[in-house]
Amino acid sequence: MSTVFIGDLHLSEDRPDISNAFIHFLQSGLDDVDSLYIIGDLFEVWVGDDIAPPFALDIARHIAAAAKKTPVYFIHGNRDFMLGKQYCKLADMQILPEVHKISLYGKPTVVLHGDSLCTLDKAYQRFRKFRSIGLFRWLYACLPKQKRLNIAANIRGKSVKDNQRKSYQIMDVEQSAVDALFAKTDSVQMIHGHTHRPNIHTQADGNCRIVVGDWYDQGSVLVVDEAGVKLQNLPLMPA
Repeated sequence: MSTVFIGDLHLSEDRPDISNAFIHFLQSGLDDVDSLYIIGDLFEVWVGDDIAPPFALDIARHIAAAAKKTPVYFIHGNRDFMLGKQYCKLADMQILPEVHKISLYGKPTVVLHGDSLCTLDKAYQRFRKFRSIGLFRWLYACLPKQKRLNIAANIRGKSVKDNQRKSYQIMDVEQSAVDALFAKTDSVQMIHGHTHRPNIHTQADGNCRIVVGDWYDQGSVLVVDEAGVKLQNLPLMPA
């Protein structure tokens, strides 16, 4: 048996090859799997459960079908932080806290999306703090559909431009933030995404930080079992 982690799929209507690969994975890639963790940015953008597009509702049905045999857990990312209880109920996903600790085959492990670790990106961290305010989230949810779509498009466009200007270092995790989270959670293993730089990092203190990959050019799956950890790539599936 194993536990599987995926993240940064950035599903959207204009990338059916990614959606097809994800659906195929849900249907055939979860045999002998204890649980599936989706650790953020399942969707490229999310503007509200009440206006979920048809393709996202179809994705929910496939996740729910997989959840009948394998529990599915979800942690919000920076692109789908507004994804709510309504959609997760439809998909039969259990929402976890932004930072979640588990015992993974005997190893104390902290699981998160990873954007909170990029502390050198001061502008993003200010936005991240602002978006967490309950009043902001409520006001946003009350806006008309088209207004929310326009805001999401602007945020997405600004993010692309900003990322082109930011240095590699700023967009990666900060080691001091990693060390602080290990200490705070008393963990020896960390699993996150967000940076789109899949790797298994063994630190000088023996702690292990594992980064899941994105699904832009291929699928990326982290498989963890009693024998260890393994990053696997999956082919995308054009329509």
